[in-house]
Amino acid sequence: MWTIKVESDFAAAHFLKHYHGKCESLHGHNYRIVVWMRGNDLDEGGMLLDFGRVKSSLRLVLEKLDHTNLNDMAVFNNDPSAERIAQYIFNQMEAELSKYSLDTDLLWAVDAYETPLNMARYER
Repeated sequence: MWTIKVESDFAAAHFLKHYHGKCESLHGHNYRIVVWMRGNDLDEGGMLLDFGRVKSSLRLVLEKLDHTNLNDMAVFNNDPSAERIAQYIFNQMEAELSKYSLDTDLLWAVDAYETPLNMARYER
């Protein structure tokens, strides 16, 4: 089994409508996103997947989130938690990778870091 990862980041504001504490107020994060791909087979060039394809797909997904108020996106239902952000990015990555006719089953997990020490993971 081989594993590769690609990282990127974006900045966004949000608040958690159904949370009772300081995070129910509008605030922002510099999110770090880690995308994990894994599989059993390498291509004829000895790669699991081209890093460039994964990076460009991630860049396109994160452009939709960067410098926004995440609560404005209906998909988060006014509670854009790190868990929901990780799931959203996972689903969007599947869609982007499929445009390259790549095996989307290679997408294994997405980590969404709100801080260097706190993250949520969505995985297959």
